[in-house]
Amino acid sequence: MKRVSVNGIEMAYEEHGHGARPLVLVHGFTGSRRDFAWRVAELATTGRVVALDLRGHGDSTNTGDAASYTIEQVADDLVAFLAAAGIEACDLLGHSMGGMAVLRAALAAPERIASLLLMNTAARCPDGLPRDLIEMAGQAALAVGTRRLLEIMRERAPESARTAADRRLEQSWGEGYWSEWREPNFAALDPVAYGAFGRSILEQPSLVPRLGEIDRPTLVMVGGDDASFQEPARELLEGIRGARGAFFEEAGHQPQFEAPAAWVEAIRAHLARVRA
Repeated sequence: MKRVSVNGIEMAYEEHGHGARPLVLVHGFTGSRRDFAWRVAELATTGRVVALDLRGHGDSTNTGDAASYTIEQVADDLVAFLAAAGIEACDLLGHSMGGMAVLRAALAAPERIASLLLMNTAARCPDGLPRDLIEMAGQAALAVGTRRLLEIMRERAPESARTAADRRLEQSWGEGYWSEWREPNFAALDPVAYGAFGRSILEQPSLVPRLGEIDRPTLVMVGGDDASFQEPARELLEGIRGARGAFFEEAGHQPQFEAPAAWVEAIRAHLARVRA
């Protein structure tokens, strides 16, 4: 693991493979670079891969300041990270909230981004997010901590709140679904960040009218079982000139776990095309 100082915080990241122009992986809300850990070796066969932790997540700084946890701040962190890490140009993948930040980074600093990979993300607030539950969970995170919040969610959340793909993933992975992935992510998450980032996702201004400004080769990926991101994915495909799509029918919000072979192949094909 490496660290770099940007915008008053320390951002943790790791590198795999070799090459001048890296694939940079940006996780989503409540995630970390661990979200890609099981696929990094495969991706590194294409060249250099950089996986990072956003502020408030993983091994990066927990500020404890709600005002510092916004999508706009994360986008600024990403641009500063690329400069501080000496990355002049990259293929930039953003998942969910990470993809929302990646879109903003692409608009702010297109010269540092050679191509975009937008994974289960949106240019606006996704459809059907339960504001009341998000706000309630944010209050619980402050009261009992994020580790306990995950335990409560595991104990009390109805099965209908999870996609079929996510339930299948837990069934195939067993207890490791929690102990090796979810629990480490939540244990590292700043309790203040949970509610603050949740509000930022819900209240973000729409970037749909600005998608035509993006002129980088773009791959839009989405799982067929991820209902909140179907229409947003269509908007990305229609709004970004020349964007291509990769649809993973049996996957939900985590196609790198739920459809790993197809996900890796889609990325390899995109990189081969844009790096040719």
